[in-house]
Parts: sequence; structure tokens; C-alpha cells
Amino acid sequence: MADQAPTTLDIEQIINDILSTIEREREREIIARRFGLFERKETLEQIGELLGITRERVRQLEKAVITRLKSTAEQDLPHIKDIQTRFVAELEKLGKASRVSDLSAKLTKDNTRTDQARIAFLTLLCPSLVVIDENDHFYHSVGLASLHSEKQMKDQVTKIIDAIKKIAEPAAIDKVATAVKDSDEAHVAALASTSKQLATLNGRWGLVKWPMVNPKNIRDKIYVILYEKGKPLHFNDIASAIKGSEFKRKDVTTQAIHNELIKDGRFVLIGRGIYALKEWGYEKGTVADIITEVLTKAGEPLHRDEIVKRVLKSRHVKETTILLNLQGKAQFKRVAKATYALAE
Repeated sequence: MADQAPTTLDIEQIINDILSTIEREREREIIARRFGLFERKETLEQIGELLGITRERVRQLEKAVITRLKSTAEQDLPHIKDIQTRFVAELEKLGKASRVSDLSAKLTKDNTRTDQARIAFLTLLCPSLVVIDENDHFYHSVGLASLHSEKQMKDQVTKIIDAIKKIAEPAAIDKVATAVKDSDEAHVAALASTSKQLATLNGRWGLVKWPMVNPKNIRDKIYVILYEKGKPLHFNDIASAIKGSEFKRKDVTTQAIHNELIKDGRFVLIGRGIYALKEWGYEKGTVADIITEVLTKAGEPLHRDEIVKRVLKSRHVKETTILLNLQGKAQFKRVAKATYALAE
């Protein structure tokens, strides 16, 4: 019951009680609108136009009110001690740092944008927390002030990014933690999650530009599925795997997947609807092309059973298909009983 109680807290009431401590209605309006506590966030210009003051004056008033709220947070601000205790407890579970959106998911029922905005506002008022505002490099994030300052959090994330760049491929968090010399793997993962330069998929972390951890199109998703499975798959199975994956967008049609398999040079058709990765050693071509390659590499005639055996290493087809090609194509000739060579 104790774990469930915080999720039933009336966050809206807490926000209203804190706003009620701001004496002037205009200042309450500025804070509510700037932080999106009831509706969408508004710019300094929008609020200034509404209230008939300059954007600079809006900025000054916002800064003054927040400074005042922070200074009285621990002594006089309603609910803040309880909320701070809950935030700290959740952050401990999340790895001592978190995106605000992830923290909000633990504390609110629906985790709407308004919920996230309210949680973000409350974290800003808690002395025990450090907040990183969203920018080009970081998501809106929060961490424990007892463990690191804002600068220290950012520096640690930079070290994680550098370590992953040096590893040069998607890696499990234990490998990343070892590289940055931090034994707390949950903490490393939590810090990594705050960076817009990093992504994770299937338990591995990498740069956001790497398709293996952040596939952006159907072709990349197909590649990840084949790579993860480690074996050729029918396009129907690839479609099913994508729909059951952790990808952000996975509502794609089987036909679209088949079209991309045909067009992308990374994928090789090796049987009826069965595709493999070219990097596994497969080459494009018909069954007859593969027979030609087998005989060329052998440099001598081969028994049909040996030809079948070698062709089946790179093609998922029936033996009869190979034999029909061997016997019915002009580029092959029988030179002895059940033995074939390339025609002149």
C-alpha cells in the first residue's frame, strides 16, 4: 500500500496550493502559463501581450517568483517536503537520475504533458534535486543533488558518450559502466537516458545516429531484426518480429517490408520469400548463378550431390530446384555420371 499511495496524490491540488502562496494574481498567471501547469506552455511574448507588459518584464517577474518560492520551499511551501521525499525515493529506484517524463510516469496516472509540466515545476522547487532544462543535448531531467550538481551530471553524461564512441558499437550497460569506471550500472543507464545523443534498444546503448539502437526507417528496422535473430527469415516473420519489437513506430505493412527488402542492397533473397544479410556472406543471384559460382570456385567438375550441398549453404531452396537448374541450363554440362562442370 505504501508504494501505491504516492500515485494517488492529487498533483493538481498540490500545484494550486503552492500557487496560492503567490500573493499577486498577475504573478500566479505568469507562473501557471510559463510552466504549462494547466494548459500548454506559453512564451514570454505571448504572456506579455496578454498581460500588457514587455517580455523582459515577464522574464523578471518569473525569475523573482521562482527565486522566492525556492527560498521558502523547505519551511513554508505546502506539500513540498512530502513531494520531495517521494521524488527522492523514486529517483533512487530509477538510478538516481531520470528524465522528467519517466519520473512523471511513476507519479501520475496518465503521464500527460500537463502532468509532466507539473512534475517539472515541482522538481524545480525541491532543494534536494538538481534539474537540467531541455536543450539540444539533454532531455528535461532531474537528479539527486546529494550525488551531483547540474554540471557534474552533464560531465558524467559526456564521459558516457565518449566511452560509447570509443567502444564504437552498441554495448550493454555493464560494458559502458566499466568503461567510465562506475560500478553502479543503474546510475550509468539513468544518466545515459538523459542525453539526446544516446539511445538504447534490446539492452544495448549507442549513439542516436546508429540504426542498431535507433532505427529510423523500415529498412533499418528490418536490418535490426535480422541481425538480432542471426539467421535468414521469411518476410512474413520479419513483419511479425517488427510488430512485436521495442521500436517506437512499428505499425508497418507486410507489403511495405517486402518492398524494402527488395530495394535495399543489405538484404539478399536466398529462398522463396526468405532473406538474409549480405554481410553474412550471401550474394545476390539466381540458383543458376550460385551453381556457376560453386563450380568456378571448385575449378573442377563436381558430383551433383556435392553441388547441391554447397548451394544449400547460401540458398534456402529445395534440392529439386537445384537439380532442375543443373540439368536444364545451357551453362552446365554433364561430364560423367551425375557429375557436372561449366560448359565452355
